[in-house]
This record gives sequence, C-alpha cells and structure tokens, in this order.
Amino acid sequence: MGKAPLLLLIFSFTTVWDCLCFSQSVDSDFTFTLRAGQKECFFQPMKKDASLEIEYQVLDGAGLDVDFYLVSPEGETLVAEERQSDGVHTVETEDGDYQFCFDNTFSRVSEKVIFFELILDHVGDDGNEKEDWKNYIVGTDLLDMKLEDIMETINSVKGRLSKSVQLQTLLKAFEARDRNVQESNLDRVNFWSVFNLVVMVVVSAVQVYMLRSLFEDKRKSRP
Repeated sequence: MGKAPLLLLIFSFTTVWDCLCFSQSVDSDFTFTLRAGQKECFFQPMKKDASLEIEYQVLDGAGLDVDFYLVSPEGETLVAEERQSDGVHTVETEDGDYQFCFDNTFSRVSEKVIFFELILDHVGDDGNEKEDWKNYIVGTDLLDMKLEDIMETINSVKGRLSKSVQLQTLLKAFEARDRNVQESNLDRVNFWSVFNLVVMVVVSAVQVYMLRSLFEDKRKSRP
C-alpha cells in the first residue's frame, strides 16, 4: 500500500471516528446526600426522538428507601415510585426539560445517600448529520475494507466499552450500599452485645448479693 492510500485510510478512519461522536451515548453518574424531610429535583434537557435512561440506588440511610418522580416537559408524571431502594426507567423523549425528583419528606430523622446514573442516547443526532462524512470521501475503491465495516466495528467496540463502564459503576454502587448495610449491622450487633453483657453482669452481681444475704448469720450482728 502506497502513501496515498495510507493517508486516505487514515483520513477515512478519522472522519468515521468524528462522525461517531454524533451518535454515541452520553453517560454521567452522581452521588448526593438527601437530608431528612427534604426533596431534591434535577433537570435534563432532551431532544425529540432521543432516549433517557435513569437508574438510581439508595446507598445509605435508614430503610434504604426514597420516593422517585419523573416528569415530562409538559408536566405529565411519567414515573411515580414510593419507598423504593432502587429503580431503572427508560423513556423516549420530546423536546424540552425533563424533571426527576428524589423525595425524603416521609423521613423526619434519617438522611439518605443516593446514587443515580443518566444514560442519554442520540442526544446529538441532527437528521442525517452522521451520514455527511460520505460526501468527503473519494477514491474508496482504493481501500480493501469498506468504511461502513470500519464504522460498524468501532461502534461495536465503543458500545461494549460503554456497557463495561456502566456495569462497573453499578457494581461500585452495589458494593457501597452493601458495605453500608454491613457496617450498620455490625454497629447494631456490637451495641446490643455490650448491652446484654452489662445486663448479665448486673444480674449476676445481684444474684450473688441476694444469695449471700440469705445465708448470712444475722445472730452475730446482735448485741
């Protein structure tokens, strides 16, 4: 392969990679503390014919539960869940800002640590924008591999890598929640173990005192 076909292949690969940026999904995850008796809402602008996926988990807090609401730009409640520890929801979107809220007003004492992840698909697609790269490619007969095959392979690799990142993030969230639960159980077991030990010592001391008082010769104490 000469220099010209090699440069053309490099240019073609770069162009295909740039075009993939319009169709790739956008992932983001957040962790925040929701105080007792409060409600937190977030907004996400979306375009028509895109996909919005929300996954949340309660990592820490009494009961490991929270109320969740997802509202469309028109004010319609798409999802309403009460006292859930986790959930996954996917909606096909329209133009506008989507609102999703986490409600902890039912709890007056315990705050909650909440993790949620947003997966936005096709948020950058504008018509046939991702097909414009074909207008800049000439001499494709010099290539042994079609650019469509390269694009399909890169899409497959990026999709699997994105899925791996999502799974690792979820596993980290599960691990954090399980660790918090185990630490809470450990503190509870230690507290009640110490409490029972103290009660047993006190009861034993009282029993010994009462038994000694029963067998004590009270005649010696008389004048």
